[in-house]
Amino acid sequence: MATAADNQPMSREQKKVILASSLGTVFEWYDFYLYGSLAAIIAKQFFSGLDEGSAFIFALLAFAAGFIVRPFGALVFGRLGDMVGRKYTFLITIVIMGLSTFIVGLLPNYAAIGVAAPVLLIALRMLQGLALGGEYGGAVVYVAEHAPHGKRGEYTAWIQTTATMGLFLSLMVILATRTIVGEAAFADWGWRVPFLGSIFLLAISVYIRLSMNESPAFVKMKAEGKTSKAPLSESFGQWKNLKIVILALFGIVAGQAVVWYSGQFYALFFLTQSLKVEGVSANLFVAVSLVVATPFFIVFGKLSDKIGRKPIIMTGLLLAVVTYFPVFTALTKAANPELHAAQLKSKVVVTVDPAQCSFQFNPTGTVKFTSACDIAKQVLASNSVSYSNAPAAAGVPATITIGETVVPVYTAKGLPPAEAKVKDTEFKKAVVDALRAAGYPAKADPAKVDKFMVILILSYLVLLVTMVYAPIAAMLVELFPTRIRYTSMSLPYHIGNGWFGGLMPTTAFAIVAQTGDMYNGLWYPIIVAGMTFVIGMLFVRETKDVDIYAKD
Repeated sequence: MATAADNQPMSREQKKVILASSLGTVFEWYDFYLYGSLAAIIAKQFFSGLDEGSAFIFALLAFAAGFIVRPFGALVFGRLGDMVGRKYTFLITIVIMGLSTFIVGLLPNYAAIGVAAPVLLIALRMLQGLALGGEYGGAVVYVAEHAPHGKRGEYTAWIQTTATMGLFLSLMVILATRTIVGEAAFADWGWRVPFLGSIFLLAISVYIRLSMNESPAFVKMKAEGKTSKAPLSESFGQWKNLKIVILALFGIVAGQAVVWYSGQFYALFFLTQSLKVEGVSANLFVAVSLVVATPFFIVFGKLSDKIGRKPIIMTGLLLAVVTYFPVFTALTKAANPELHAAQLKSKVVVTVDPAQCSFQFNPTGTVKFTSACDIAKQVLASNSVSYSNAPAAAGVPATITIGETVVPVYTAKGLPPAEAKVKDTEFKKAVVDALRAAGYPAKADPAKVDKFMVILILSYLVLLVTMVYAPIAAMLVELFPTRIRYTSMSLPYHIGNGWFGGLMPTTAFAIVAQTGDMYNGLWYPIIVAGMTFVIGMLFVRETKDVDIYAKD
């Protein structure tokens, strides 16, 4: 049971140490999210050898590479943190993260060194992912083990704000650089400035972390000789612990992850790629929504200390499942009303023999799409047109119906390159002319964007993020014993956020490219969040009253 001392407010020194931990984590997330915020420019700089659609998806895959290796970082640094200590692990992860980010700012692009550029970029992304895999678990465990009993939700909620604050900081630095150097220069070389500037954040972070004290729970455990000699085998080789790891992944973290990335990253990509909102404006909308909603991390963290972690997380998941389709439809209407009106008035239908259709994802750029189906879908996708598919009998010529206009689709099979190029130019012009005649805009008109409604919708999406994310740190800490806590909680967190969450934008856009409907990508987070809601409600226990010291 908790003692009276556990219920006392933290001392001034403890608060200072936890603030230092949070600031270091903000800087680390800033480094990590710079890449995501600049995905469109990264695609042009490092994947210019591919077609536009594949380049963007492949840039997202490179972004996701950092997430894919996060569980391995969790294993390496989680083991180190449980055996050696939390503080020293912090120092290692921040140095790896900071240097990797700085080097991205120096990396030559595809035009300069060819395929070596994306290879080196992905390698640096993987180093970032390894570092982040060890960072989050350490920060959360460190803060939770300092927190008074009954206030773990509130104190760890500050760590939960750091990811959003890091994203916000990256957006602000990008916007400031864009404004100072101009759009043309930013796309050419200015995008490197935020990466290079991270070296100063690294210096500050190292200084902060050198001044930190070790976790009192770890110090006590080490003094008593109770540290784990084999945290990996204890965590994952014993069913009593492995069972909790599996439930934590599928009953808490996976759904939280897809809601997090839907609300803060996919929403941004959706604005710029699907709705064609100008980049600076889209970043500003997301930044304002982060300012509006971020305080709710603390609100829901404190509330979880009173009513429990589980009710808040499960409510956020359920709201995401129920509201994502209408909310993203409303976002289209607010951000690009002309596109929304055209979609309602003039449906676009591709009528073609399904046997002609290939899988649209072409990450290597080596696949040449020559069938009428593939050509039609690529042109519509490049114009951000949402369409439906209608099957045609074998041998029937393919067509695109745009409102009342029917555009025949050519096939490039067997055509000489010169003739295929002429056909391609004529076909694209015919499609674009039909789209404009039907009211489909080339891009969102800034004068017609309902800014208030866009920010309100984005704030709601971030509010869902705060509901599922604020209580989860305390809940994960409370699920596992101190001796293997760092290792045990880090792996499900980073598999959930690295694989289920980090792959969310890539998976969603691949679904859209394949099906044609720009809302179909939402099925991925809805299905995962729904799965987590069911498993969490049935099998995951409430943890708010757990005494984390009693498990030693």
